[in-house]
Amino acid sequence: MPASDLVYDRRAVLAWSLYDFANSAFTTLVVTFIYATYFTVGIAPNEVEGTSLWSLGVTTTGLVVALLSPYAGAIADRGAYRKRFLLLSTGICVAATAVLFFPTPGQVRFALTTFVVANIAFEMANVFYNAFLPDLAPREKIGRISGYGWALGYVGGLLCMVTALFVFVNPETPPFGLSKETGAHVRATNLLVAVWFALFSLPMFLLVKEKKQPPLPPGTGLIRSANRQLAATFRQIRRFRQVFRLLLARLIYNDGLITIFAFGGIYAAGTFGFTTEEIIVFGIVLNVAAGLGAYAFGFLDDRLGGKTTVMISLAGLAGASLLAVLTTSRLGFWVAGILIGLLAGPNQSASRSLLGRFVPPGLENEFYGFFAFSGKLTAFLGPFLLGRLTDLFESQRLGVASVLLFFILGGILLLRVDEKEGVAVAGRPARTAPLATE
Repeated sequence: MPASDLVYDRRAVLAWSLYDFANSAFTTLVVTFIYATYFTVGIAPNEVEGTSLWSLGVTTTGLVVALLSPYAGAIADRGAYRKRFLLLSTGICVAATAVLFFPTPGQVRFALTTFVVANIAFEMANVFYNAFLPDLAPREKIGRISGYGWALGYVGGLLCMVTALFVFVNPETPPFGLSKETGAHVRATNLLVAVWFALFSLPMFLLVKEKKQPPLPPGTGLIRSANRQLAATFRQIRRFRQVFRLLLARLIYNDGLITIFAFGGIYAAGTFGFTTEEIIVFGIVLNVAAGLGAYAFGFLDDRLGGKTTVMISLAGLAGASLLAVLTTSRLGFWVAGILIGLLAGPNQSASRSLLGRFVPPGLENEFYGFFAFSGKLTAFLGPFLLGRLTDLFESQRLGVASVLLFFILGGILLLRVDEKEGVAVAGRPARTAPLATE
């Protein structure tokens, strides 16, 4: 594509970033904090069974997304359906999230099935959303633009959570006549998320344009063309070896991040005696740190490259995790937690932008489908290993120490990635024509 064809559009970048602001409300309130907790203690028969069932729902989502995302991405590439698929996935997630208001205590199957539908739609939407990044961002700005989105995502998730806590969850008398006895005040937070997601995702659909794809050859069906595209990608695995190496490394180090996010609060409570209120404050501080880190490191990403930025984040995450394991003071744990927050955002953002540098034009959805695949396929390994080591040695510290293995091994695998070769193979323009306001 000639450089003149790709113009850096600030309005489109802002609209794209706002989608991160919009969808993070779902992960923060539904998947992680409010509804996940409510399901285990308010809908399921007991906390143990509720935790097990919720884990089953999250695992089911991961497997479906891992298997479906590359294929759906290939279809979107061949049919130029990226924006339509993003709209469809977003609509399903918003609708299913709103439906989560209705399951009441004891309606486990209804609640869990609705959550799985919403979560799968959310993850699939991210495939098509991420695929816009290489088309929107000039190669020399892709790191900071990815960072903008990730930072806004943390801000959006936190603002929505604070709104939910102060408007619906904490007041003695919930608004709109919502009953605390039936848990309606907590379930209503799903309605807030649905409205939040729908409202702040609108600029994405109104202002961001999809790049046109050449028409399919006469007589070629969309499904057949997608199958051929996937087959061609696998046949050219040597050509795209830097993509394969990046995704293999991410498959490992991302498990470490998933494990920290899943068990950080549990570790704080079990080893350092944090109360529920302190864990909430801890989570808010870590999210603020992650947003600041994603924003600041975006500029470092553009200056030093995505690989170097991810390597720095992995080294810092390993060091901070080691501090969290060895320290016996709350202050030491707080320092470790803030460092993890500062580096987790850049790790995720720079991984996304690095793949964006490696994606050839016309294959964005497929490659970000594989990106989703690498983030979900082995997501159970970290939590599984932490749990087994904790049981074996009867020590949370030794269990948490297992995340070091994922960061170190992921870093070693990432060393094999040749960023210059990956950029050259992708063939994307180095510079673009700026807007008059640039």
